[in-house]
Amino acid sequence: MKRREFISTSVAAPLAAVGACILTSGRAHAAELPRRKYGKEGFELSVIGFGGIIVSGETQEDANRMVAEAVERGVNYFDVAPTYGNAQERLGPALEPFRKDCFLACKTEKRDAASAQAALEESLKLLRTDHVDLYQLHGLTLVEEVETCFAAGGVMEVFTAARDKGQALHLGFSAHNVEAALRAMDLFDFDSVLFPFNCVCMINGKFGQEVLDKAKDKGVSCLALKALAWTPWPEGAERTYPKCWYEPIADKEKARLALRYTLSLPVVAAVPPGHWELFDLALDIATAYEPLEEGEMDELMTLIAGVTPVFKHEAV
Repeated sequence: MKRREFISTSVAAPLAAVGACILTSGRAHAAELPRRKYGKEGFELSVIGFGGIIVSGETQEDANRMVAEAVERGVNYFDVAPTYGNAQERLGPALEPFRKDCFLACKTEKRDAASAQAALEESLKLLRTDHVDLYQLHGLTLVEEVETCFAAGGVMEVFTAARDKGQALHLGFSAHNVEAALRAMDLFDFDSVLFPFNCVCMINGKFGQEVLDKAKDKGVSCLALKALAWTPWPEGAERTYPKCWYEPIADKEKARLALRYTLSLPVVAAVPPGHWELFDLALDIATAYEPLEEGEMDELMTLIAGVTPVFKHEAV
């Protein structure tokens, strides 16, 4: 398996925004979806993950077809949550024929142990599995919320017990706040963080580099949310992608630059927005992945100039 290292430098200011990093790019064959190492055990994830929102609201027949096609195209990383409508109900049966060869991540929005235990049991039942490969605290937004998770009677009691019992092989969290993500990594040796590593957010909103740096120092794998997010929906605009609360990047050229920006960071994988068309586009781009060159970075900087990010650091 050939490996390619991408090292961003501080010589050119645009490339410095990507952050000084070294990453493993995965398989080099152009027809294969690259994979990258997750965690310390060496399990390799496809660089594009299947977000469970894709199958939410779909028929079981369509969900089965979507999951089967994703697997056929090299996807082995699936992510879902109880808050994604009926995504668990659809994903469980659809993924069942492929479960032993796939990495299944689930989440919980619960913050206390009692409700979290019930939520875990329900997720395992709906997903038709006796364990998830990754269980995550869902959507941390405040430092105080992180503290609640770790307090007596908090959800982390269920997380550590689930890991001890083999119901969750890895533990992680998703966050939409820099301080909350940093605090969570201070309090526990998580296996991964799922975070909005996005070109508009990172460059225009100064949002995410501190999380990348902390994760590198702690040996935490990074998974990317919102790689194809563009900006909040304009007031009164038609929401052509109703499963997205933000305006996604659907233009192929913009998407090519934005997704390759994210994959040029030290991330394991990116989960595209929850529409099949956008997932399909991300697969096409990632299968032919090459790190951004300096001229392409300049092009991306021009495209995003003045664009409002969906997330920004409070210090901006």
